[in-house]
Amino acid sequence: MATTKTPVRKTAAKTAAAPAPKKVTVKKAAPRKAAQPVVSKKVVLTPKPAAAPQVAQPIKTAKVKKPKMVRDSFTMPKDEYTVIDSLKVRSGKLGHSVKKSELLRAGIKALAAMSDIQFKAALSNVPTIKTGRPKNVK
Repeated sequence: MATTKTPVRKTAAKTAAAPAPKKVTVKKAAPRKAAQPVVSKKVVLTPKPAAAPQVAQPIKTAKVKKPKMVRDSFTMPKDEYTVIDSLKVRSGKLGHSVKKSELLRAGIKALAAMSDIQFKAALSNVPTIKTGRPKNVK
């Protein structure tokens, strides 16, 4: 099959009136490597599909920000601290293991849900202790 060159067609932009000629500088062409055969490519035009009706984009929900965590320490009597362990064991027997911080948060939610009279009664059952770090007894 013999390859033939097709004539180059000028575009409308090139055939339009050109502005004043510019000074052209001639550069030496780089030596060419072995000539490769020219392969003609067939361009297949496919008809454009009909414009699809625009579908409303789903509304993006605002990202839920994670609550900022606060790290805190506190002092409590040892016998009350052991109650936390017993509550952890109790929740494990019920099939729902929890962490110490989850127990404390659940207690805070329970206190918040109480009426003022119940809340005052619960606070009166807790003795006041001296705050701060316990002294090391050697």
